[in-house]
This record gives sequence, structure tokens and C-alpha cells, in this order.
Amino acid sequence: MNIVMLLKPKETVAYIYEDSTIRQALEKMKAHSYTAVPVIDEYGKYVGTVSEGDFLWYIVEKQTQGMKSQEKYFVRDLIRTDFNPSVKISVDMKELYERALNQNFIPVTDDSGVFIGIVTRKDLISHFVDESKL
Repeated sequence: MNIVMLLKPKETVAYIYEDSTIRQALEKMKAHSYTAVPVIDEYGKYVGTVSEGDFLWYIVEKQTQGMKSQEKYFVRDLIRTDFNPSVKISVDMKELYERALNQNFIPVTDDSGVFIGIVTRKDLISHFVDESKL
């Protein structure tokens, strides 16, 4: 089995740039009904994932209210480096399954660290079920 068979390409996945404002990111997440979204830099490299909780705690810490006030803060300030780590496209299926135990989606990069898409836990489980013919 090859990870490419399960990959949702970057073009079909919502992601945000690290220099996006908090407001822009929240609006994109709301529009797509996502609770977490990959973050990339200006060169397309994966830099992390932000979740609704990251936004909540940042807003509480900054004691800001309203969407307008979120325009002066940036996504790069929210990123936790240990949250939702990516895998390279060459990852073996065992490691992919292990990551899926702790992550709803696994960001996938090429050998240069450029974000190329995600593999979702749902797609992994569906593939596994299809293979076992349950």
C-alpha cells in the first residue's frame, strides 16, 4: 500500500498561511467547518497545525474581543511545534497508522518539507475496512 492512494492533495484541502491574521484564519476555518487546519509558510513548507483551542487560548491570553481586533494578530504566533507533526510522502503504512491513533489528519510533505496534502483518519479506517471486507 502506498500513501499516495490515501492522500488528499493540497489543492483540495483548506490551509492557511502563517502570516494570515487571526481573523482571516478563523473565517476560513468557519467557512470550511474545520476544527483544525494546516499552516504553511510563504514557500509552501508545512510549519504546523492550528486548532480552535489554539485560537481560544490566544484570544483569552490577549484579552481581545470581536473579529475586528483579531486583525492585528497573526497565525504564526499560535503555532505549537509539537502539535500534529507531518510525515514525508515516503512514510511506511505502519507509522501512518500509528500517527492516526493520535491525529485526526496527518499532514504530508515532500522531501523538502513542502506541504502536499493530508491523509485523514477516516480515509485510513475506510481503507482498512475495505481491505478486510467487513
